[in-house]
Amino acid sequence: MAALRREVLLFFAAALLVSCGAAPTDILYRVPEEQPPNTLIGSLAADQGLPDTGHLYKLEVGSPYLRVDGKTGDIYTTEIPIDRETLKDCRNLFDDDKCFLEFEVSITDMVKGLGSGPRLIEGRIEVLDINDNTPQFSSPVLSLSIPENTHVGALFSIPMATDKDSGVNGVDRYSLSTRDDFEQLFTLQVAMDSGEKLPQLVVMGNLDREMKDSYDMNILVVDGGTPERQSSALLRVTITDQNDNAPKFERSYYDADLPENSPLGHSVLQVRAYDADTGANGEIDYSLQASDIVQRLLRIDRSTGIIYVKGLVDREEDNFLKFFVSAKDRGPNSKSSKVVVTVNIKDQNDNAPAIEIRGIGLVTHHNGVANISEDMPIGTPVALVQVSDRDEGENAVVTCVVAGDVPFQLRPASESANDRKRKYFLQTTTLLDYERVKDYRIEIVAVDSGNPALSSTNSLKVQVTDINDNAPSFSPTVLEVDFAEGNQPGDKVLDVAASDADSGTNAELAYSIIELSAKKLFDIDTNSGEVRVKNLLDREETERYEFRVAAADKGVPSKTGTATVVVNVLDRNDNDPKFMLSSYSFSVIENMPPLNPVGVVTVTDTDKGENARVTLSVEPDNGKFFIQNGTGTILSSISFDREKESTYTFRLKAVDSGNPPRSSYAGVTINVLDENDNAPYVTKPSNSSYTYLTPVTPPDTRVGVVEAEDIDSGPNADLTYTIAGGNPYGLFHISPTSGEITLAQEFTGKHNGLHRLVVRVSDKGKPQRHTTALVHVFVNDTKSNASLIEALVGHSLYTPLDRDIAGDPNYILAQRSNILYGSLAGIAGVILVIVAVVVIRHRLQKDTKSGYQAGKKESKDLYAPKQGPKNGKGKKTKKGKAPKPAKPLEEDEEASLQKGLKFNLINDNVNDSPRIHLPLNYPPGSPDLGRHYRSNSPLPSIQLQPQSPSASKKHQAVQDLPATNTFVGTGDNNSTGSDQYSDYSYKANPPKYSNKQLPHRRVTFSTANQAQDLQDASQHSYYDSGLEESETPSSKSSSGPRIGPLALPEDHYERTTPDGSIGEMEHPENGGASSSTEPERGAGQKRLP
Repeated sequence: MAALRREVLLFFAAALLVSCGAAPTDILYRVPEEQPPNTLIGSLAADQGLPDTGHLYKLEVGSPYLRVDGKTGDIYTTEIPIDRETLKDCRNLFDDDKCFLEFEVSITDMVKGLGSGPRLIEGRIEVLDINDNTPQFSSPVLSLSIPENTHVGALFSIPMATDKDSGVNGVDRYSLSTRDDFEQLFTLQVAMDSGEKLPQLVVMGNLDREMKDSYDMNILVVDGGTPERQSSALLRVTITDQNDNAPKFERSYYDADLPENSPLGHSVLQVRAYDADTGANGEIDYSLQASDIVQRLLRIDRSTGIIYVKGLVDREEDNFLKFFVSAKDRGPNSKSSKVVVTVNIKDQNDNAPAIEIRGIGLVTHHNGVANISEDMPIGTPVALVQVSDRDEGENAVVTCVVAGDVPFQLRPASESANDRKRKYFLQTTTLLDYERVKDYRIEIVAVDSGNPALSSTNSLKVQVTDINDNAPSFSPTVLEVDFAEGNQPGDKVLDVAASDADSGTNAELAYSIIELSAKKLFDIDTNSGEVRVKNLLDREETERYEFRVAAADKGVPSKTGTATVVVNVLDRNDNDPKFMLSSYSFSVIENMPPLNPVGVVTVTDTDKGENARVTLSVEPDNGKFFIQNGTGTILSSISFDREKESTYTFRLKAVDSGNPPRSSYAGVTINVLDENDNAPYVTKPSNSSYTYLTPVTPPDTRVGVVEAEDIDSGPNADLTYTIAGGNPYGLFHISPTSGEITLAQEFTGKHNGLHRLVVRVSDKGKPQRHTTALVHVFVNDTKSNASLIEALVGHSLYTPLDRDIAGDPNYILAQRSNILYGSLAGIAGVILVIVAVVVIRHRLQKDTKSGYQAGKKESKDLYAPKQGPKNGKGKKTKKGKAPKPAKPLEEDEEASLQKGLKFNLINDNVNDSPRIHLPLNYPPGSPDLGRHYRSNSPLPSIQLQPQSPSASKKHQAVQDLPATNTFVGTGDNNSTGSDQYSDYSYKANPPKYSNKQLPHRRVTFSTANQAQDLQDASQHSYYDSGLEESETPSSKSSSGPRIGPLALPEDHYERTTPDGSIGEMEHPENGGASSSTEPERGAGQKRLP
């Protein structure tokens, strides 16, 4: 682009001032079309020898294609490109014709001023053609008919391509592309006719329509520009019958004159052609091959060749028409020829002169009004008047004058002698006086020299303007006002006023605020100067505003005066006290003593003075908390107990001292943090329940779940479950988090029987607290002998926790015995079977001395100690008699045992594991899986002993346990049993809260034999109903009655007789035993405070 611009500048530097039918002073430049914006065309200052400073250059004619630099007079192209093919005066030019673009520039000497008058420069720009258009065929498909049997070398004209460019950029050459199978039949040659290149198809072989009636080829046209442009079309050759003569015109060209405004249907001229052929081949049809403009204005009779006027012909639009007329015969293989026709449009005086009035130099016009200052000198131009006539010759010679008595005249503005377009300056002839005449209406009349003459008028209004030489002023220059905050938008603040010594519009003032920041808050009336506030003012944001106001007059140029406005914002109690947070949350440790701080709050008030003094209070004021004014410290009046109340919620109220006072609130939440002062307690399962599993139970089977709770919170209530004992084979696994017990491995024969798992439940507090639960699992092929299972579970409750109960301990001995018995049975035969059974039963009876006897009903309570010698040592009864040998019970004895025990334990469709039901009835043939659970030592008994030496008659129930049957594994004095009120232990330390009541537990004592009851205290049996005083057996869904040795603190239990009555039991040693016919009665009840 830079290289092209340098070439253009060099070309312009070599441009000559030529005479092309214009005055010698006309300037001529040459420029190629389609130049980019801001391309330099020429410099008027350099060409005219004028200095490039002190002059104002203004383009009067030539827009929108041109622009002129106001200082240097350089002419440049604009954003709208100069397209030679679309310029109005260049659309119908021939190849040798030139295209011109006219321009006019006015030059004003700024040193001398407007009084010297501007100078008008006229010139033309020759627009040079570039190759910016592609040659095109008239149709993408060109049809050509060739008769068959055409001799070799015959020529057929192909429709020409057209190119809007001219000269070398026009059509340069044609080429033909054919298929290989018929490239020997056709070739292409180009002939010259009237300077135009005519493509012709040459037949090179024999054509036979019956063998092939059409051929398709591509014809290419290329122009001569750089770079070259090209296009193509499909040439379709149709083979027809022979027509060998083309029409010929009588003349090689035609021309005619046509007056403009000729009526429609007016005959212009007639063209004639003849054809040597006969018949249809000699009949000729005429048609126009012309542009859209010619097709719109003219038409031709296809049979006669007469050309008629079709549309309105205006010489001022098109002064000539040039086109082709084609003559084509009607033969099957039609031939055609064409001739050039030129129609010259003759002028008629049908256009009145046109008067154009526009501004000149620094004087601008708006809506037909020109403004000029009263101090302008004589001869100052106020307008440029251009008079033109679209006609030509005498019809275009125009005379122009100023009508009326006005101090203005016309002076020629251009030195060129162009009768069609004359330019004049409308200038003053005297000094103007604004006070005498403020405006003039000037009428200009123009008359042409036609016959008859036509005239036109145009007018211009000239307004004389006043001189503005005084600026507005304020008094005083600083305006200060007090204004209260909390206003309403639009409230008036103050009035400002200025004065101006001028008159008229020069004294009309417009008020405004100068600072942009102040315009957002204040508004000033432009005419009155009243200042109003636009927004709500807040003293807490800004206490003082200072800004400037301006008063500008409406003179030209305008003059301005300024003043300073100060607004002092006064305070109102319009802000509530504000807490730093909308709600506060504090945490305190329980048991913290009173009058300690629990938190601090901060409150502010953005008001000022008394409006900002704040008082704090607690709502509701229940005496638990109070707050210190000044520091915002919240103090407690109580000691905290999280188990009683874990959260305290109240509101703080902040009130300022304004009038009226304003207040606000903030919520406060006091969270009491937990201390580990409660141990866990087991809710499920009951210690006396059990779960049944078959020996083929697969691993990972769910056995049960231990559920426990802790009334503490956080880590103090986060529980961990472990198996502390009863799992020597690792058969069971417990989840440390959920307490779920699962089978870890498969059972073997030695695992059959009862398993007692000691589960320890610990919290994560500091110090740590825990409790213990018992989980019983019975493994066997069947559980039909429920009494045996319950007996085994009952026996487990007496066994110390450090002793494992895990399956059958005599499993190996039983296996050896079974082998021996089998061998004896095989040797002895069937006859000795009965004898062997007797022997085996005899051996089993001997084994019952250290365990249970399978299939035999018990005659005594399983939980009473067995009478007789222990470990080879004899023990005498009260009467000193030796114990009698054991014998089977009779039916009445069994009934008497059931009646005497009175264990009415209920299991009404409870979903947890089976409960213990006594008496224990063992049907014949029951498996002897639990024989090893029978203790060799007497079971613990309940004896009545004096509580203290001072006790006379009333005694306490004390559990007499063997030295080895001691409860172990609790870990600390705070451990509990399997639930909150365990059968095994109770809390040794006093309870934390004196006002909490522990539920009563009821223990019932009974005897298997009333006669023996007086003789042997070891025969006493008892059970814990498991019910609180307010519960019934049916309401206890999670656990049934508990049977076994109970830790019987006097504080928690009461004694009742089997029938439920409460009484006292006298100790046998004090002679207080009851008679054999009445049940024992004893009482000893004490509740927690």
